[in-house]
Amino acid sequence: MKLAVVGGGSTYTPELIDGFARLRDTLPIEELVLVDPAADRLELVGGLARRIFAKQGHPGVIRTTSDVDAGVADADAVLLQLRIGGQAARNQDETWPLECGCVGQETTGAGGLAKALRTVPVVLDIAERVRRANPNAWIIDFTNPVGIVTRALLNAGHKAVGLCNVAIGFQRKFARLLDVTPSQVHLDHVGLNHLTWELGVRLGGPDGENVLPRLIGEHGDAIAEDLHMPRAIVDRLGVVPSYYLRYYYQHDAVVRELRTKPSRASQVAAMERELLEMYGDPALDEKPELLAGRGGAFYSEAAVDLAASLLGGGGSPYQVVNTYNNGTLPFLPDDAVIEVQAAVDGKGATPLAVPALDPLYAGLVANVTAYEDLALEAALRGGRDRVFKALLAHPLIGQYEYAETLTDQLIAHNREHLAWA
Repeated sequence: MKLAVVGGGSTYTPELIDGFARLRDTLPIEELVLVDPAADRLELVGGLARRIFAKQGHPGVIRTTSDVDAGVADADAVLLQLRIGGQAARNQDETWPLECGCVGQETTGAGGLAKALRTVPVVLDIAERVRRANPNAWIIDFTNPVGIVTRALLNAGHKAVGLCNVAIGFQRKFARLLDVTPSQVHLDHVGLNHLTWELGVRLGGPDGENVLPRLIGEHGDAIAEDLHMPRAIVDRLGVVPSYYLRYYYQHDAVVRELRTKPSRASQVAAMERELLEMYGDPALDEKPELLAGRGGAFYSEAAVDLAASLLGGGGSPYQVVNTYNNGTLPFLPDDAVIEVQAAVDGKGATPLAVPALDPLYAGLVANVTAYEDLALEAALRGGRDRVFKALLAHPLIGQYEYAETLTDQLIAHNREHLAWA
């Protein structure tokens, strides 16, 4: 089995490598290729990756290359973890929207649209290269904004599934609180990427006992603290929203908070410099503790599980993924990409049935789906007017004057990444 990781020079990658090494019985990789245009980073990450495999006794071969075509040749699956423009572009996404009093964030709002515009054309180019190399290869997308990127891939006919680590993070957290194994926890996880709610937490599988009310009653303070939201929100809703819902439920408070501290991108950039220095140490043969602060917790376990199921191995029968709606949420079009529990096998991901979604959640899901329609159109076809319409449709913006100003700022800050600008 051959896997390729495009964006393999990311400081995330040792987390992925550690999972591949530990879970080699689930996903028996014979060849792993790390692909990245940044040769200096790739050399450091690749060296540590080989040492991790060696220490844990993994027999697989790890290669590195800056040539996408060579890296994906004959791959059974390709993982995409790109950040076009790096942390510098992310820093812009997180700062200039604040000037209009709008949330500055790299996956939602104006910053999220900027990232989508930079990313979608690059991902589609890579996907075409994968298809030419091996039309049967699966593409697993971890690149944000995952919902929009996955929809672009699926609409272009690629064998693709989107992946996010939010759900597996909740699964692990709830398992600890309940004192059970993670495999016993099944989430009624419903919504769009970075716009989801845990409507139920079931023990044993989709038909198991729903212990969410007990979880909230006994551990509501700890859950709310992790979400950076008041417990009153969790109690009032009776469900657990994802961390990203704070941008909607507490928008103005979050904007005030973001204006008073360094951007997350600047913090991550400093952490990455330290991590890369550590990766260059030939004595380091495990992922450093500092990596836990980088984000992406449990990404490796989720990626291994998904890849194993898609490639006919021993992955879990049910996993939270991003895939076509296909009637799952009846108020959305079939080709909307949703994030829900799905049955995953060698044929792909089939969403499980979900209960009727309360209008409190369905309205926001429908609104953001409409924005994502317009965002994808802007990413594929370009043009100031398409960018403006996407911004105007986003519930975190939604005002004509803001959309006009943010459109000009987005284009000015991203001109080098926009072929049409």
